[in-house]
Amino acid sequence: MVGLIDTEDESAEWILPSEPGAVRVARHDVRDTLRAWRLSPGVEDVAMLLVSELVTNSLTYAPGPIGMRLEIRALSDGESVLLVEVSDQVPGAPVVQRAPGPEDERGRGLQLVASSARRWGTRRGKTGKTVWFELPLHG
Repeated sequence: MVGLIDTEDESAEWILPSEPGAVRVARHDVRDTLRAWRLSPGVEDVAMLLVSELVTNSLTYAPGPIGMRLEIRALSDGESVLLVEVSDQVPGAPVVQRAPGPEDERGRGLQLVASSARRWGTRRGKTGKTVWFELPLHG
């Protein structure tokens, strides 16, 4: 894992290997960074859950390394958000599938992102895509 943390600007970036341990590493990196930034435990919990889902999707559907980025952004209305981005090598936008059944073990990741985030979306890059979401920071 390669990690770069820039605490002065309250942003952090990592490149995670495409291996099963990447989900655990991503959760720990998010937790440690958000604690260092003194964000609320509620934001920390939601960010860790949603990052786990997005990194799992990248591991399942994309070859190659996974990029992860966190940034605190001030909005024009005076509010702040935590912006989280997960990037992989697959250029196509992910598909939010129908509501999974109670016994289904897959298909909830993007629905969790959509229902938990202030905003979310995707954008194409030169070599793949980025799925991003924002969580509100109160106080």
